[in-house]
Amino acid sequence: MFRFLKALLVCALFAFLGLVAYAYLGDLSPEQIEVSQPVELDVDQ
Repeated sequence: MFRFLKALLVCALFAFLGLVAYAYLGDLSPEQIEVSQPVELDVDQ
């Protein structure tokens, strides 16, 4: 039982390290586009 828990802990550690490495080294920046939309203002006073 101890070997199973140890293996599970090692797998969880590697998964966490992989996630951290992907977050730092992976390209997670969003695509940026310019959005232009006309706005009508109701200013009848």
